[in-house]
Amino acid sequence: MKLHFQRSGQGNPLVILHGLFGTLENWGAQVKVLTEHFDVIAVDLRNHGRSPHSADMSYPLMAADVIELLDDLGLDRVDMIGHSMGGKVAMQLAMHQPERLNKLMVVDIAPVSYAHDHDEVFSGLFSVELEQLHSRGDADTQLKQHIDNPAIRAFLLKNLYRNQDKAFTWRMNLNALKNNYDAIAAAPEGSPFRGQVRFIKGGQSHYLQPEYSQQVKQLFPEADVKVIADAGHWPHAEKPAIFSRLVMEFFLAD
Repeated sequence: MKLHFQRSGQGNPLVILHGLFGTLENWGAQVKVLTEHFDVIAVDLRNHGRSPHSADMSYPLMAADVIELLDDLGLDRVDMIGHSMGGKVAMQLAMHQPERLNKLMVVDIAPVSYAHDHDEVFSGLFSVELEQLHSRGDADTQLKQHIDNPAIRAFLLKNLYRNQDKAFTWRMNLNALKNNYDAIAAAPEGSPFRGQVRFIKGGQSHYLQPEYSQQVKQLFPEADVKVIADAGHWPHAEKPAIFSRLVMEFFLAD
């Protein structure tokens, strides 16, 4: 699959993979900072953003998509940042084709299976009556019946756009995400990756817990963990300056 991407900056190539319901645009503020030091390649994963849709979705497939992109760009080895679902894609890639990575940063996710904790999000998204919308505000009002947090609603509504017929529709393949949610919640699998890895945890997030440390060390024996206090599941957006500093400290170190 030919993934949509945006490339900017100069330096060592740094690939950025977003999380579930996200797009490369969620990383815009970080990209602006990081392009001063890196050749940044921000990617839309399959069924997200402007990348193609497919009924099939799994970590082996998504990792293969990213490898295909690297091959198309003529990049043998890259640094990589993956957030949430994108972190699992990056870990899957690292454990199967370690020769393609220099350093890896995994943002607020562990190499474990998670419970279904997006049921209310899916209910909200499917409840939006697209053909009745006159504005994003209408969609927000409908989503509010299922999702109280305005920041999460705003994040989700970034997927809403007007197509060539001026009708509102979703950029993401909502049916595929719902139908493949078991695969998205699953753990990445493969052989231990012995390269340098940094896990970033949002201090208030529940995704990267101490009880997962055994799985982390087993699969990524050289990993360290940095905690960004007072941040949730999106530390790159919630504490951008601290996050950027941790990125540069890690990837620019010898």
